[in-house]
Amino acid sequence: MTYLKAILSGAALLAAAACTNLTPQQNTTLGAVAGAGAGILAADAFDANDNWTVVSTLAGAAAGTLVAQNRNGETCAYARGDGTYYRASCP
Repeated sequence: MTYLKAILSGAALLAAAACTNLTPQQNTTLGAVAGAGAGILAADAFDANDNWTVVSTLAGAAAGTLVAQNRNGETCAYARGDGTYYRASCP
């Protein structure tokens, strides 16, 4: 990975962290974009071919969307240890 990509991705993460007063839809969009960016960077780090880069980008976007939607609900999922989960307010 080149230094330019690392610097740009770090700057993008800092800019995204500065966005605090977003609507739930904007937060979900930001999560999808950030996840897709992380997927592209991961594919680039592993020198993936074009097909795996697309798969990695889509998987990152899906994961980013899910994380953002969980943040929108202001609840977190906690494991009970027996394979089940419960939802409660985040710390």
